[in-house]
Amino acid sequence: MTIVVVEDNRLIRELLVNVFMYCVNRKVLSFENGVEAWNYIMNHENADIIVSDVDMPSMNGFELLSKTKEKYPGKVFIIMSADPSNEKSAKELGADSFLPKPFNVNDLFNIVQTYVVGNN
Repeated sequence: MTIVVVEDNRLIRELLVNVFMYCVNRKVLSFENGVEAWNYIMNHENADIIVSDVDMPSMNGFELLSKTKEKYPGKVFIIMSADPSNEKSAKELGADSFLPKPFNVNDLFNIVQTYVVGNN
């Protein structure tokens, strides 16, 4: 199982990677935009959980979510945004969960428990 983190903000991306690596013994990869992440997802079946920001250059999180769910409906997709109004759109596009920014580490631990530990 591999967790894919997609976030254009380096500090948030590194925090997410570190939290996931600390919490679970899983491979965690990170990308700074949706195009890079999509290229990986398309070529690697082991990208089981994708955690993506909405607002990114090249391909935003909603586009990545749509493409991923269309081609791989079983992959878990968690979308993050500082704009709470994005939660409705995320759910309509098939997101498994919405993580509002700013988030606290407990929110991440809950996601780990639900989607990573629960998928053993």
